[in-house]
Amino acid sequence: MFHPFSLIHILVRRTLVLLVGVLAFPVMLFRRDRARFYSYLHRVWCKTSTKPVWLKMSERGERIFY
Repeated sequence: MFHPFSLIHILVRRTLVLLVGVLAFPVMLFRRDRARFYSYLHRVWCKTSTKPVWLKMSERGERIFY
């Protein structure tokens, strides 16, 4: 049902997230919504398949308590 991304896709995605984060840093210092912006970048960074990030993290969180 969910398709994992290739390693190249993940590396390109994370490289772009780093680039956008670094370039946006001076502008985001003066904005109130910077937490929402960097939260979005974190979700993009964590995405390794077509599965929603919240679903992946909730499944991983269950294993902590076993």
